[in-house]
Amino acid sequence: MATNTTVSTGANTYFNKTFYDRKLLDTAKTRFVHANFGQKRSIPRNNGKWVEFRKYDLFTPDTNALTLVEGVTPTGQNLSQSKVDAEVKQYGAYVEISDLLEMTAYDPVVADSAELLGEQLGTVIEWVTRDAMCQTTNVQYANGAASRVALTASDKLTVGEIRKAVRTLKKNKARPFVTGMDGSGRKPHFICICSPDSTYDLQADPLWQDVSKYSNAEQIYSGEIGRLFGVVFVEATEAKVYSQSVLNAVNANTSSSPNFVLKNTPTAKEVAYLSTGGNKLTIGSNEYTIASSNAYTPSTRTVRLTSAVSLSANDPVYSKDAGAPDASTHVAPDVHATLIFGADAYGVVDVAGSGAMETIIKPRGSAGTTDPLDQRSTVGAKVAAYTAKVLNPLWLVKIEHCVSA
Repeated sequence: MATNTTVSTGANTYFNKTFYDRKLLDTAKTRFVHANFGQKRSIPRNNGKWVEFRKYDLFTPDTNALTLVEGVTPTGQNLSQSKVDAEVKQYGAYVEISDLLEMTAYDPVVADSAELLGEQLGTVIEWVTRDAMCQTTNVQYANGAASRVALTASDKLTVGEIRKAVRTLKKNKARPFVTGMDGSGRKPHFICICSPDSTYDLQADPLWQDVSKYSNAEQIYSGEIGRLFGVVFVEATEAKVYSQSVLNAVNANTSSSPNFVLKNTPTAKEVAYLSTGGNKLTIGSNEYTIASSNAYTPSTRTVRLTSAVSLSANDPVYSKDAGAPDASTHVAPDVHATLIFGADAYGVVDVAGSGAMETIIKPRGSAGTTDPLDQRSTVGAKVAAYTAKVLNPLWLVKIEHCVSA
């Protein structure tokens, strides 16, 4: 006798793959700000991990050289190009789910896992793009400071700093954006990506124009909060902040030794900095370099320098990788990076569109003999290939500044 079998969507987690992919991507996209405005470029499959951005070098305008002599053919000019290379990398993570959890959990753990992975990987892609943008050599320090370590708490983001950056971009002939995210036309504008702390200071200025007060309604970007002097401001919670890596002290007197012991148990950030050879440390009033080998020994809190030194117990040990350290406490204020740029200032790259995130679900039993009792399934997410690179540093200004407490 023939029978009809009804297969429900719950019988196979792959039937819900589209839903999980959508949930992953929707969650990840809420984290994207820096990744939204770069020149998009894909590498065709099976064409290596590197992409080459090329641009023509501009001809030099010269009135004398370009003045024609009647009847005389001038010398022709030569085309020249410059290039920027970028290498794509993969990013991914997964969650292991037990059969008991799936049977007893109140919440939809697979969907929730996809959402959490989307937020995690979306943030990572933001960081990759943001950090690449911050490699621009076109840096402006607030209030005319000479360097990052010279910035004090009073050197905040101001309207004057925005105007100065716009002047730089215009003088460098940066191309403005002329469309919104949906491709619709907008008035020519530059983009500014800034932290909430930065906009808090900027919005105190009476010249600030809130997005709700635009004279002509336009398609706004996600996260857009206002505009000023032809610059559209987009707020990003993941904007770059340079914080002091090390603030510690010497544990005991040392005499003519490259090694010394830290007084306080270091934080994870301190360990990362101290474990990197070549990084600089200020001890007392002198600057030293961390050795390239055996830089830091966690079990004994021992730091190794490139040269033998004599130190006293309780000498301050600190890094100068944020703002100006206080003369007494040696605490340095955080420095925020505000990015103002034109179109095609930087690029983002993936392989044949695979930069889009993918949900990977492995149901119970798919692991074969490594899961003999069908006790485990996994929900994973992967960015197959992605990178970002500054293409024209003259079209991207990084303003480094402090913020209000």
